[in-house]
Amino acid sequence: MSYPARRMRRLRRTPALRRLVAGTRLSVDDLVAPLFVREGVDAPVPITSLQGVVQHTRESLRKEVRALADLGVPAVILFGVPLSKDAVGSAAWDPDGVVQVALRDVRDEVGERLVVMADLCLDEYTDHGHCGVLTASGEVDNDATVELYARVALAQAEAGADVVAPSGMMDGQVRAIRSALDGGGHPSVAICAYAAKYASALYGPFREAVDVTIAGGGDRKAYQQDVSGSVREALAEVALDLDEGADIVMVKPAVAYLDVIAAVRAAVDVPVAAYHVSGEYAMVRAAAERGWIDGAAVALEVVTAIKRAGADIILTYFARDLAETLR
Repeated sequence: MSYPARRMRRLRRTPALRRLVAGTRLSVDDLVAPLFVREGVDAPVPITSLQGVVQHTRESLRKEVRALADLGVPAVILFGVPLSKDAVGSAAWDPDGVVQVALRDVRDEVGERLVVMADLCLDEYTDHGHCGVLTASGEVDNDATVELYARVALAQAEAGADVVAPSGMMDGQVRAIRSALDGGGHPSVAICAYAAKYASALYGPFREAVDVTIAGGGDRKAYQQDVSGSVREALAEVALDLDEGADIVMVKPAVAYLDVIAAVRAAVDVPVAAYHVSGEYAMVRAAAERGWIDGAAVALEVVTAIKRAGADIILTYFARDLAETLR
């Protein structure tokens, strides 16, 4: 009887065998939980399009970070929803702004048990919803915005951030932030640069989460990468951020850009992060709610794929669920 000498299925026969030869090992240590904190509310506010995710109060945020730390999740990243917004996003660098208060709360609650990251941008704080200040003609003023990012970085560092994560895709943002942190007495605060961030249609639920609407129905295609852009462009963005002093580089979104993650991983020798974004999360939740898929299994499969593509650090709204599963 003719048969192949090598049968690949031999090593797939039992769960123990599959575990023994697994090529990709997802761990709770790979996960970062994105958390939203809202100013001026006395109870958590559910986010309709992000099932299971809420805008936290100060107290519920404390409870959540304590639970995440107990599950072994190593890091969180904070996003703020302020009571008031203005043209320049001044609440972003206010010492008593929502994220700065939250940073101090988290640090007080869990000490050094968690790495505390802060998203560094202005869109949550501007009344026009763009990631920077606008010129008279309504375009984002790159250089004026970068100056404000430096102020935000200092405020976040002074409030206790271990890592600041500039997400606006402004040219020169990492250099300006590194200079401000070093000059302001915070040389140990790391920078996780959103180095290859695309103007994706997958951010819709996130906009609800941070109460952001871009004025006039606009978009961010003039300063974030085009969704059909080349991988070469992404690698150029990554190289610039590393030259300017980034400690970690990030690709966003994740699942729709696994090729970019893989290319970045092959090109650099620093940690690579990937953001499993709100739309990617919401699609899994919605399909699971309808009984079309096994939500827990798909979540694990999808995030494992991001790991296999080369991400060392994965920001995902499934962080708590996955931590419970992986335990």
